[in-house]
Amino acid sequence: MEMNELNNVNVVPERPDLSEELLLIIKSDLKNAEIKEKLEEYHDYDIAGIIPLLDTAERKKLYRILGDEAVSDIFAYLENVEDYITELDNEKAADIIEEMDADDAIDVLDELPEDKKEDIINLIEPEAQADIKLIDSYDDDQIGSRMTTNFISIKKSSTIKQAMRSLVKQAADNDNISTIYCVNDDDTFYGAIDLRDLVIAREGTPLEDIIVTNYPYVYALETTAECIEQLKDYSEDSIPVLNKHNVLIGAITASDIVEAVDEELGDDYAKLAGLTAEEDLDEPVFKSITKRIPWLIILLVLGVGIAAVIQGFQNLIPTSLIILYTFQSLILGMSGNAGTQSLAVTIRVLSDDELGAKEKFKFMFKELRVGFLNGLIVGGLAFTVIGIYVQFFEPTFVSSFNVSGFAVSACIGLSLLVSMVIASLDGTLIPIFFKKIGIDPAVASGPLITTINDFVAVIVYYGVSILLLVKLLGIA
Repeated sequence: MEMNELNNVNVVPERPDLSEELLLIIKSDLKNAEIKEKLEEYHDYDIAGIIPLLDTAERKKLYRILGDEAVSDIFAYLENVEDYITELDNEKAADIIEEMDADDAIDVLDELPEDKKEDIINLIEPEAQADIKLIDSYDDDQIGSRMTTNFISIKKSSTIKQAMRSLVKQAADNDNISTIYCVNDDDTFYGAIDLRDLVIAREGTPLEDIIVTNYPYVYALETTAECIEQLKDYSEDSIPVLNKHNVLIGAITASDIVEAVDEELGDDYAKLAGLTAEEDLDEPVFKSITKRIPWLIILLVLGVGIAAVIQGFQNLIPTSLIILYTFQSLILGMSGNAGTQSLAVTIRVLSDDELGAKEKFKFMFKELRVGFLNGLIVGGLAFTVIGIYVQFFEPTFVSSFNVSGFAVSACIGLSLLVSMVIASLDGTLIPIFFKKIGIDPAVASGPLITTINDFVAVIVYYGVSILLLVKLLGIA
């Protein structure tokens, strides 16, 4: 193999620019049928990517060529889809939205002005309209708002032949066919069948033999936060959604699960940053302010409290010990870091709803040990390094009070140990307490934990310094 070939072994080939290809096809002089045939070779996502590059006339031409069903699949991938829906008359918009899965249709309709939304809904066929209204009846944080009514269901009393016939009939209107749900005669959920098992089953085999009766399910009224771990753990392509009477009313698909996990992580990340919910690029300024200001006010009050504590200690600490203020930010910073680390781990652990009191106590004890050992290591390093610094680079202090520089570093090392242990405990106990009283533990945000630990660290640091330097060594 030549040298230039060796150098190119690990080079990733450049992907073709599909946007250019698609634009050439759409703007070509080919007949409509030929354009449609060529576009069928491309993914809906790629076609959606070039929609903003077309003018209104070209888009309308493309919609006519592809047909309502294909356009509805493309619209599901569009950002700011309302910009393109409003280009259409209400009848055409209703025809396209009608072809969408009900959950996608809701997403589109929610972006439209209220009057246009109502006009379009009234033009949609009653069956599709009922699905849309069903999903729209659930709150945004409930599983029911994320489900699709696109699924296959058969009666558990069916024969293999009847089940296959029902599958073929329903597959024309539903593309989620890899898992088939089985229901009782009253439409309550009974179990599920893998498509492969149904296809290879012999005609005389009882349907019951291939039904998984313990198949996982969720309730439409459950919140995403309550069942996100269950959805992730089962890793199914779709999971049935039931109403409170155990009637099968929908399904949540793998793509819905990925989206739910992403949004849940985004919300938790936002809360860790001290926000009440995640923000997006197009969110109005005032709405962003209302999300941020509550925590900022709480933190302001706590910050004033910290300042008052420091002022109180200034009256107790001699001005000759001004060197202590040099290392204040070190103590506060390390305490805040330890608390935030424990907080992040605790929130992840608390996402497991099956965590019992024994496991929580074991976890708290583990975090306490981690905080102690980390404090011991960091405090020991601080004692050594800062002791050397004060002893050899602050000779005025040492000679003035006839005291070793390690007396100051001992205050710092001990304060780090104590404050990091307490911070680790705060980062564990506060979210557990929030969870206990029904508040999202992620609300015990990084800024909140950090500010509380700053408060504690200030008291510990100056308290230890007064005891050791002023009371024991008599520095005045």
